[in-house]
Amino acid sequence: MSPAAPVAAAIDDTLGAFCADRPVQIAGAASGPLAGLRCGVKDLYHLAGHGTGFGHPLWLGSHPVPEATALAVQRLLDAGATVVGKTVCDELCYSLNGVNQHYGTPVNSNAPGCIPGGSSSGSASAVAGGLVDFALGSDTGGSVRVPASYCGILGMRPTFDAVPLDGAVPFAPSYDTAGWFAATPEMLLAVGRVLLADAADAPRAGPLLVATDAFDRADPAAAAALRDSLAGIGSAFDGSRPVTVAPDGLDAWMNTFRVLQGAQIWATHRDWLASLGPDFGAGIRERFQWVSTITADMVAQADAHRLRITAGLDALLQGNAVLALPTTPGGAPLLGTPVPVLEAWRNRALGLLCIAGHAGLPQINLPLAQVDGRPVGLSLVAARGNDLLLLDLACRLRHALRTGPVRPSA
Repeated sequence: MSPAAPVAAAIDDTLGAFCADRPVQIAGAASGPLAGLRCGVKDLYHLAGHGTGFGHPLWLGSHPVPEATALAVQRLLDAGATVVGKTVCDELCYSLNGVNQHYGTPVNSNAPGCIPGGSSSGSASAVAGGLVDFALGSDTGGSVRVPASYCGILGMRPTFDAVPLDGAVPFAPSYDTAGWFAATPEMLLAVGRVLLADAADAPRAGPLLVATDAFDRADPAAAAALRDSLAGIGSAFDGSRPVTVAPDGLDAWMNTFRVLQGAQIWATHRDWLASLGPDFGAGIRERFQWVSTITADMVAQADAHRLRITAGLDALLQGNAVLALPTTPGGAPLLGTPVPVLEAWRNRALGLLCIAGHAGLPQINLPLAQVDGRPVGLSLVAARGNDLLLLDLACRLRHALRTGPVRPSA
C-alpha cells in the first residue's frame, strides 16, 4: 500500500447520512485511481478499530471492535479513496425503506419529504446530497438498487461473489452482495474496476430485452415514463424485443425469495436474536418473527424453484443480452406512509428485485425518469460476470441520465 494521503476535513452532515456516534476518518493511499476521492461506508463493513453497528445499538454493544478492515473497503483505501464516515443503514439491514427508529432517516435530497430507501440509506443519501464522491453499500434483496432509484443516483449490484464480502456482516449469504453508488457513470465505473479488481475491456451489449411482466408490475405513470426513456437508449443495443421474464408469475418468484432469504437470515442470526431479544421498528419486527416459522419443506420447494428460475435467466441472457425493467414500482413513498402500505409496496418491489437476486446477476440502476418530481430508475440486468458491460453501458448512455451537474464534495 502506498503512503497515506492527508486526511480530508470532517463531513458537515446535514442529511443524517452518517453514524454520528462513531465518527471515522481513514486516509487512503497517496496515489491510485481513486486518489483524492471521499467515500462513505455502510455500517455493516468492518473498519479496524471502529465498532460495527449493523443498524442497531444492541448489535454494536454486543460485538467486539473489529481488528481488521473489510477487504472491499481495503481495496478502496489502497486505490486512494479516503473513508470519511460510516453510513446509516436499516436495523440489521432488513428493510427497503431507510427508516431506522434508533438512528433516524437520512434525507432524500432529490425527493424532499420522501423516504430514501434502504437498507443502504445513508450511503445513497450522502451521494445524492453531494457529501461524498461515492459510497459503499450492500444489496441482498434490493438494498442498493432501491435507494439508488428513490434518490435519483446510479447504483450497482454486482454479480454474486464478484466483490469479496470478507469482513462484512453476513445476512442471507447466498444472496448477499456488495454494491456502490455514484452521481456519474464515470465514477461508478472507476469504483467498479477497483472493487471488481478487473481492468479488462468491457464487452459490447447484445439485444435489449424489455421485461413486459416487470413493467406491468410498476405504477402506470412510472412504467410509461421508463418506456419513454427506452427510446433514448436503444442505439446502444443490438436491437430490442419484449420478453416475459417469469412465466409462472413474479409473485411466485417473490415468495420464493422471501422464504429463502428469511431461512438464511434465521440460520445466520437466530442465536443472537434469541439471546438478546432486540427491539425492532414496525415492519422489521414482524419479519423477524416470521422467519422463525419457515419450515424445511418450504425451503426445499423454494430451492427447487430457484434452480429453475436461474436456468431460465441464464438462457435468456445469452449473447450479452441485457434485460430492462423498472427498478422499483415507482418513486419514493412519502415520509410517514403507514406501515401496511409500505409492506404492500415492499412486496411489489421484491417481485422486481428478486429477478437478479435469484440468479446472482449484476444489475445497475440508471436515473432516467421522474414522476411527480420524484426520481424513477430503470434497471439493466446482464448475465453473471457481465458487470463491466453494464458499467460501460452507463457511460455510453450518459446523455440520457438525469444526474444533473456534479456537486463538489463538502
